[in-house]
Amino acid sequence: MVASFFGKSGHVSTTVLDQQRTVTSHWYTTVALPQVFAAVHQRRPKTGIRDLCLHHDNAPAHTAAATLDFLMENGVRLVSHPPYSPDLAPCDFFLFPKLKLQMRGNQFESAEAAVVAYQSLLEGMEKTDFVACFEEWFARMEKCIQCSGDYFEKQ
Repeated sequence: MVASFFGKSGHVSTTVLDQQRTVTSHWYTTVALPQVFAAVHQRRPKTGIRDLCLHHDNAPAHTAAATLDFLMENGVRLVSHPPYSPDLAPCDFFLFPKLKLQMRGNQFESAEAAVVAYQSLLEGMEKTDFVACFEEWFARMEKCIQCSGDYFEKQ
């Protein structure tokens, strides 16, 4: 299990969750998000996480009170996500399908080797792929609004 973060300019951070454990709010706020913040600060030393905006789906670790408090304390804004909307989650419609196509059929010696291959593919993606993802995301949000929030992926 990995938590991957990306923006319009590309991959920001990937954090590995060891030993097939479950993502919890505690892990998310003490391990994953601090790594994201450090990566963002490295890319933007003058502004750091100021004006950082995250899109979370409705996973329990994302919606937990402790996570929301942590984000508010750090001045991070959230883009809301309607419940049961995989058609609006960039990881679901863009990142995972794209990487699965490239990884399909490969056998890995270990989970660690699979993660290394995943990270290598992610870091090798072009900036134009991420820009296209965000353009598609906005188009999907507009379609969701036009459909009054109904599921539209198969329409």
